[in-house]
Amino acid sequence: MLTGLPILGDTCFKFTNTSSNNQDSTYIKKIGYNPDTVAFVPISGWNGDNMLEPSANMPWFKGWKVTHKDGNASGTTLLEALDCILPPTRPTDKPLRLPLQDVYKIGGIGTVPVGRVETGVLKAGMVVTFAPVNVTTEVKSVEMHHEALSEALPGDNVGFNVKNISVKDVRRGNVAGDSKNDPPMEAAGFTAQVIILNHPGQISAGYACVLDCHTAHIACKFAELKEKIDRRSGKKLEDGPKFLKSGDAAIVDMVPGKPMCVESFSD
Repeated sequence: MLTGLPILGDTCFKFTNTSSNNQDSTYIKKIGYNPDTVAFVPISGWNGDNMLEPSANMPWFKGWKVTHKDGNASGTTLLEALDCILPPTRPTDKPLRLPLQDVYKIGGIGTVPVGRVETGVLKAGMVVTFAPVNVTTEVKSVEMHHEALSEALPGDNVGFNVKNISVKDVRRGNVAGDSKNDPPMEAAGFTAQVIILNHPGQISAGYACVLDCHTAHIACKFAELKEKIDRRSGKKLEDGPKFLKSGDAAIVDMVPGKPMCVESFSD
């Protein structure tokens, strides 16, 4: 993550690097990020200050520094900050998870579910299971942008033709996985870390809300409020709170109103 600070008007005005960083660091902490991992770069797109080359108009800015798990990085310009971002690796080594965005019936082809591969690899000939409906079938072909693929990787939005199932058998919100490698399963309930951003009243055990998880859109009930935690550090503040309100973070047990699939955060 990086933060560009747009400087309006005269870039030579009296300004301190410390005051800017303190204000922005406070906000970054408030929304749950570590300021040490965020590059703060004052820029002017109009004048080109600190975009590609260090600016002579901001003598108060001494550069940015960030701490990564692979080491430290520093620089002055926005381009350097972009270059220091560590690209994410595709989780191809994990079991296949493909939440369905929609399902189509195409004449002459058959049933074609579509969705984005989140983890694992999808290949033609693979036997997949759709959860939580527990439907198993074989993948006949995989396409992306009307071109056939030998395999689909995480991040690919694909359509795949499947054998012997109709559009009524699977639907948006189902998750496809490899039948032979840890296939997805229905979750009767789950424990979640939640932050109440904006709610007009109090949330107690038994409160029901609509949960959007991957492509699923399902009503879920707060079965138990286990503990209230600090939203920034995650440290426990209170066991078994009676209610939650706007600004609170908590660990809660939730029960979906209909069958759905969820994955643990560590996976």
